[in-house]
This record gives sequence, C-alpha cells and structure tokens, in this order.
Amino acid sequence: MKTIARLASACLVFLTVARSAPAHHSAAAFDTQRETKTTGTITEYRYRNPHVYITLQVKNPDGSTVAVEVEVGAASVLNGLGFNRDSVAVGDVVTIVGNPARNNSGKLILGRELYKRDGTYYPLNINSRSVYAAKNEVATSIAGTWFSPQNEFYGFMGGLKSWPLTEKGKAALANVDPKATTQKDCIPVGAPTLMFYPVANTITVQRDRVVMKIDWMEAERTVFLDGRRHPPASETFLHGHSVGRWEGDTLVVETTNFTDHPMGLTTTFPSSTRKRLTERFRLGQDGKSLIYSGVVEDPVFLSRPVEWSGQWQYRPNMRHSSEKCDLEVARKFLKDF
Repeated sequence: MKTIARLASACLVFLTVARSAPAHHSAAAFDTQRETKTTGTITEYRYRNPHVYITLQVKNPDGSTVAVEVEVGAASVLNGLGFNRDSVAVGDVVTIVGNPARNNSGKLILGRELYKRDGTYYPLNINSRSVYAAKNEVATSIAGTWFSPQNEFYGFMGGLKSWPLTEKGKAALANVDPKATTQKDCIPVGAPTLMFYPVANTITVQRDRVVMKIDWMEAERTVFLDGRRHPPASETFLHGHSVGRWEGDTLVVETTNFTDHPMGLTTTFPSSTRKRLTERFRLGQDGKSLIYSGVVEDPVFLSRPVEWSGQWQYRPNMRHSSEKCDLEVARKFLKDF
C-alpha cells in the first residue's frame, strides 16, 4: 500500500492542486502572477456558494466612476477562515488586493485580501491568511464540529501524483477537462477528498447511526451502526452506503455502493462503482484534533489500495455557512473557456 504524504512539498502540492483550480475557483480568467489593489465603495454583495461576489464603485483620477466586480472564494470555505455574511456590507469603503483579469479590462478582480478603513483584514481566498484565533476548547469524543485546514486538503490532493494507477487511471489523469467538473452542477467531489474540504464538518453520534454534515454543496453522510448489511451492488449512491462499528473510541466505517463519479477521488480524478472506503475517526490525545485515516480501493483506476491520514481541528463554535449551491454562480466560470 502507498501512504499519501500529508504535505511532502508545498510547491509541488500547489502545482498539483492548481491544475484543478479552474474547476472550482474559476482562476482561468485571471493573471495570478500579477497583483492589483483597488479601493472603492461596496454597491453589491452576494454571499453565495461556490463563490462570493462583491461589486465596488471605484472613482477614477478624472472624477468618473467605474463598477469593478470582485470574485471571492466560496462562502463555505471563507467561513472557516473568518469571513462570513456579516463581515462586510453595502456602503462599506474597502481596499481589495487581488489578481486582475487577463483581458485587462480593469472591471474584474480575483480577490485575495480585503481591508476596511480601520485596517481590519479579511481573507477572500482559500489560500488567504486566516483570521481564526485558536482557543482551548477540548472535545471528549468525535462528536462536534471539526475543520480540516487547507494544508490537509492540499496534502491529500497532492498525493495523487504518487498514486498507483491502472492504465485507465493514467488515461483519466492525462485528459482532465476542467469544464467537466460536477461542481458546476452543484454535485460535490467524492470522499475522501470531500472530508478534507476546509469547511465546517459537524458529526452527530446517535445510538444507531453517525451523521456527518459537511458544509460543501449540502453534503451529508450517514453511517449505520445497527448491524445492517450493504444493499445489492446495483443500488448506488453519490456518497455510497456506509456501515460502521466502534473499536474502543475509534469509529471504523466501511463504505461501498458508490455511483460512478467524474470527481470521485479528487477534483481531477474519477472513481467507479467498485470504489470502497475504509475510514477511521479517532479523537486525538489532546482533545483538540480528530485523526482521520483510512484506505481507498478502486480497481478500475487504482492498481493498489491507497492509504491516507490527516488531522482536523476542533471548532465547536464554528457555524455552517448554510448557503446552498447557486447553479448560476457555479457555472459562471464556463464563459472563460
């Protein structure tokens, strides 16, 4: 089995993830090698998934004004970094640091950082500096709200470059089409990548089941603890069918019966109906982390099973963005191709 390095090299990981950026961050229209700074008054603010949009009225040197649209990260992702619906409002005067559009129109910016008049900073992108301040809350079980930091997300995604692939897997990786992303249809990426998304993930433990609500495109998983078997292979589900058991304080989950998914293993790699997950959820010794590890099998695309391990942070007071995926916003990036 091949163990995925959690973060072997920041640069290599970034390059790997960057391949998928247009699929869900719409970066194709922007020159990410250039930086721009724009100050203006917010005239429109749309807090949406999978993107937030801010429109600024900017005054030119000659006294005229122009409307500049700022494309921002997803509400769910920014929520975990400290930017929420109430962070800004129409009428606020702000300065945006970001990347200009490739067409040099001056009317479209990819936002990275936002500063208010008093100097207050807010992150606007998955790669931006977080304003979250760690606290001393301690969990007593895996129940509660957890957050997977972006380095864990990038670490898992970056591991794809060393996965053992079948010939069909190699062909799939060599022919990634960013326009084919299922997230344009508000269908989230599959697990385990889904579980590493840097968003709120609330686990509720009940007598006969464990429910996991992931704040990404309304994703929810149910793990049955009542001894039931998996249904016939002909019955398939987006997030599979999960049954679990407790080994001491560790939840062990077996998931099968997945549908074919163009983004079933990562944002650039598919999975088949033969995909199988074995996941383990265990509270860290400090009570502030959750150890998420497991093995994924898919003989259609992987020549051998792949192992992974990562850590989530305990965020008991972190709310979900509660924003449904907006189809119009999700498909907006397609005009750039």
